[in-house]
Amino acid sequence: MTTPLSSTVPRIAREVSVASSRWLPRLLLGTALNAVAWVSAWTENGPLAHYSFFPLWLGFTLVVDALCEMRSGTSLWRRGAAQFVALFWVSAPFWWYFEQLNKRVDNWHYILWKPMGTVEYFLTSSLAFSTVIPAVFAVTELVRTFWHTDDTPHPSPVLPWVVAWRWIGFGVVTLTLSLLFPRQFFPFLWVSLCLILSPINGAYGEASVIAWGRAGAWRAIVRLMSAGLICGFFWEMWNYPSIPKWYYTVPYVGFGKIFEMPVLGYSGYFPFALEVFTVYGFARLLTRRWQFFPDEYVRV
Repeated sequence: MTTPLSSTVPRIAREVSVASSRWLPRLLLGTALNAVAWVSAWTENGPLAHYSFFPLWLGFTLVVDALCEMRSGTSLWRRGAAQFVALFWVSAPFWWYFEQLNKRVDNWHYILWKPMGTVEYFLTSSLAFSTVIPAVFAVTELVRTFWHTDDTPHPSPVLPWVVAWRWIGFGVVTLTLSLLFPRQFFPFLWVSLCLILSPINGAYGEASVIAWGRAGAWRAIVRLMSAGLICGFFWEMWNYPSIPKWYYTVPYVGFGKIFEMPVLGYSGYFPFALEVFTVYGFARLLTRRWQFFPDEYVRV
């Protein structure tokens, strides 16, 4: 029996309306936050003129997350609002780790709009740093919606400890070299954390880019690196005319700048995205007994 068109059209319209009501508020809120913060940052006018980074990137992440749900029916927020918020808490100490290393390698510097005390600087910086991991994961998932094939193994293969220790040792060596000889080995800054923690994740059965690579599962790794580069472009673009802002003094490759970043420096966003995923996996490992982050909460 054929369903009359007169009843089918309203039903489809209702389904579309219900579906859009789940992601549309996030899309509108994110767009508004991003637009206001963007204009404030570049014109240095308004209440967000010098505090634009967090609302700018929160808005960006909400927009991307809403687009993910629009395209695929799911997203980080939809799978768990508490976990979505927790990613911001994981992100801040993650970037503070790089800030501490930068005291030695001295690759980037900040221009502030006023002198800040220790507490104010820590709080405002932590708020800005908290957006890094959510943004990378939201973009990765959006990139994923355009892929029609996936070779990511579920569950992730377990990395033998004999293999894991070799990678950990290599990671310790690269980290040590970047600290002892920062002018020559500063690029290791962006790979050492992954080389140390990813084998640990893999040995305990958590998702590990090293274990995926050994298994020949490269698509998720490529998606992560693509998302890192996309986020990197927006980080550098929005930073360029803003105050506060950062600039770079990178040995040997400080030429051909796109915004403040030397063109070769953008390659650092590839391994950086892998470190983002590695730190998330390590956070999952540390909180495994509470099962706070469900399996496949982050989809790459």
